[in-house]
Amino acid sequence: MNLGVETEKIEFKKTTGELREGITSLSSMLNKNGYGVLYFGVKDNGDVVGQQMGDRTLREISQAIATFLKPQVIPTIEHELIDDKNVIKIEVRGSEKPYSAYGRYYMRSADEDRELSPTALKELMDRQSSSDILTLIPSPIQTLTFNKLKIAFVTSGLTVDQTNFEANTGLKNNDGKYNLMAFLLADENDISIKVVTFAGKDKTNLIKRNEYGGTCLVTAVDKVLNYVESINETLVTMGNHRRTEENLFDMASFKEAWQNACIHTKWDKGNPPAVYIFSNRIEIISTGGLPVDLNREEFYKGISKPVNSKLQKIFGQLGYVEQTGHGIPLIISNYGKQAFDIMENFVNVTIPFNYEKTNLIGADSNNKSCISKAEKHVIDYIRQNSSITINELVTISGYSNGYIRKILSSLKEKKIIERQGGNKTGKWIIIG
Repeated sequence: MNLGVETEKIEFKKTTGELREGITSLSSMLNKNGYGVLYFGVKDNGDVVGQQMGDRTLREISQAIATFLKPQVIPTIEHELIDDKNVIKIEVRGSEKPYSAYGRYYMRSADEDRELSPTALKELMDRQSSSDILTLIPSPIQTLTFNKLKIAFVTSGLTVDQTNFEANTGLKNNDGKYNLMAFLLADENDISIKVVTFAGKDKTNLIKRNEYGGTCLVTAVDKVLNYVESINETLVTMGNHRRTEENLFDMASFKEAWQNACIHTKWDKGNPPAVYIFSNRIEIISTGGLPVDLNREEFYKGISKPVNSKLQKIFGQLGYVEQTGHGIPLIISNYGKQAFDIMENFVNVTIPFNYEKTNLIGADSNNKSCISKAEKHVIDYIRQNSSITINELVTISGYSNGYIRKILSSLKEKKIIERQGGNKTGKWIIIG
């Protein structure tokens, strides 16, 4: 049987006596295409001649690849029978170019492995540092749909070309397969996006874990923003007939930190960003550290070096991010540079609370109360119309009659509002 001809992605070797040359070909194909297949037991012209097999043959090949091919890849090594002859098939994938074999660097050209000059090697490294890895790596699932992403485009006032949507948004790689970015933006995936809440200031006592992943990343980002906004309570302080309000934290700063984490994380590493809520702070953690060509001072100034440029472009089109680079300076203006813990492989952003959340169950002795977002909305409605009725509150807020009555009762107990007069002719008074 004949397997065809050698190409930029396929190499034939007659026996494992040519293992060194075979590993060289693997590095060469990885540098050119990020993918390569090597056969042992096949002549250069594609004729299957068979490979002698021992108990340790496959293991020795695996160990040699692990030792001499760098950065390390995990190959798929299979023993096949073709015309009753033993053939070994080795398949590799990788995106961490450049790859070396036995300390040297090669590039595939047709069916040849050509050693790279220092200049060519530098060009390869420059291209790799500027390439968009998300668009190169194939999706682990190729049966994907993008209805939620299309709805997001339409909602943002953008035209969706059903015929060319996937090409226009860069959802496929050069081989015509869905890429990792497509997997992130698909209607369904297995990407986990967690918001974890702890009872105190450390991770000792976990009280809630919310999962917002498994869906289009745009949808997941929105769900997390909505949830975190819902816990951004307002502290109302009464004293000397004056009333002051203070949010638990700056929502705009969290929004910038969270969106940056999702857009700039190195998704190919397999660790999605996450949010951790403690009694005194929120932490947003993302994978990857700073880009290699961006130092800390440039980062603090808001200079942007996109890790995933096409993903950022999509979020920009949908109105989530701007190119002004104001997000990091905004966080620094509110919380200082100490809000950022920049590690080699992670970036952790800490948004401290303006007051201790665990001390805000009901009113305390200092006449302080914590009000919910719904309660704040009702206060605003009353401020605009002190004679507003319960039915009118139900209509304008969208809350149920029972829930409005519960909110009004809570606000009266906290001595934030009081009722003067009867139900028909009376009015609401905001105290302070």
